[in-house]
Amino acid sequence: MNRLIMRSLALFSVATAIFAPSATSLAQADLCPAGLPERPALSQHIEQSAILDGSISFEEMLAHGEELFTVLFNVCDGQGRPATTGGMTARAPDEPAFSRVSAPDSNSCFSCHNQPRVGGGGEFVANVFLLAQHADPVLESTSMMMSNHRNPLGMFGAGPIEMLAREMTVELRARRDAALAKAKEQGSAVTVELLAKGISFGTVTMKPDGSQDSSGIEGVDHDLVIKPFHQSGTKVSLRQFSANAMNQHHGMQAEERFDLNPDIMDPDFDRDGVQRELTIGDITAVTVFQAALGTPGRVLPQDPVRQQEAIRGEMAFSETGCASCHVPELYLESRFFSDPNPFNPANTMTDLSQEVRFDMTVQGMRPRLERRGEGAIVRAFTDLKRHSLCDPADRPDAIRFFCNETLLDSRPDARGRSGTEFFLTRKLWDVGSSPPYGHRGDLTTVSEAILMHGGEARASRDAFTKLTFADQRAVVEFLLSLQILPESE
Repeated sequence: MNRLIMRSLALFSVATAIFAPSATSLAQADLCPAGLPERPALSQHIEQSAILDGSISFEEMLAHGEELFTVLFNVCDGQGRPATTGGMTARAPDEPAFSRVSAPDSNSCFSCHNQPRVGGGGEFVANVFLLAQHADPVLESTSMMMSNHRNPLGMFGAGPIEMLAREMTVELRARRDAALAKAKEQGSAVTVELLAKGISFGTVTMKPDGSQDSSGIEGVDHDLVIKPFHQSGTKVSLRQFSANAMNQHHGMQAEERFDLNPDIMDPDFDRDGVQRELTIGDITAVTVFQAALGTPGRVLPQDPVRQQEAIRGEMAFSETGCASCHVPELYLESRFFSDPNPFNPANTMTDLSQEVRFDMTVQGMRPRLERRGEGAIVRAFTDLKRHSLCDPADRPDAIRFFCNETLLDSRPDARGRSGTEFFLTRKLWDVGSSPPYGHRGDLTTVSEAILMHGGEARASRDAFTKLTFADQRAVVEFLLSLQILPESE
């Protein structure tokens, strides 16, 4: 039997034993609310209190988180949202149970995040249609005029990425706040460069009255919160990402977004007959499971010739300027992952008194983050900044592959974005394990993805084309050596 399947079955067995009904866990209803002679697919729910008081160990919480990530939810669990859109708005309960475009479009996170194993990315067939979930009635068109096609990204290394974004946000806001204090002190506007981890996000001008001139800000929303999830950088945390995805893709509704939302306060807002579909503890477990996935690394080819190519390619990668955005490594001041994220938006838990944390260098799936001092090194090849990858339309040799989105998310958490051609710098530390490429997943090779870069990345792309064919092969060989690593003991 496949090793992954064996491991998953073993974890499910452990989870079933661990989460037997008790005072610290919420027993799943034995009968199906839909009146069917069935049981829910999810073995049990857990309460946040059981996590906080130690009734459930870290390993047990991870087992439950993996079950939540891989289980095929059914209607007895609350799968589906017959009376709501994926955008948390009500509609008449007469829409189809599944919709490939507007969603719900799957029963499991694993359905899309499965390459090369649980927690990875997905092929083109697993693409989702961003913003279509807000449609009422349901969309049936895959036209790019109706939605933005997105390929599922791998979640390996997601814990360190969230914590990097959090530390960078703190640094950016500290610079802004210092400029405001100085402006008030001297009675005139103060402009300051926005630097975080040595990466420039432009400038901000603060005025004595407390107002902000955001015209100089680059690559981040005007609230200066780094949002490291979604390909265009719109989600703050794994928790926000997970709660949103559970509702959009599976019709599984987190109580923190619905039941406890002061604007809703309805235990069955989607009118499917199931209450408390996902508890606060459930969302914590699936969040921490993703944060604890292994850290990508490097695997050099065994063939001596290709091995030397990969080593030479790393130097060429830097010489072309690619490393100016795909920054090879960043230092994380704290090696601990913690949830919830204090910068979470409304309707995603921010109560730090319920914080769960773990040391990413000693806990979670192997291989783990490399410790350095009190912090850790994150070799993700990203600057967590948004860049325009789109050439002007009137340029004769323009390559406009990264300009093919037409819709812009203009909701409050996306303020400051300049257009649909802006994408978060892709993390490359798993690129050798994550084909296909591009935000739509319709590029089958690394070199195609490089050649399609334009806009701010045009100079680096042109430098790549001027390399000898052998050096281009070396760059590709280097990138393919960056992989999701096997689980090690």
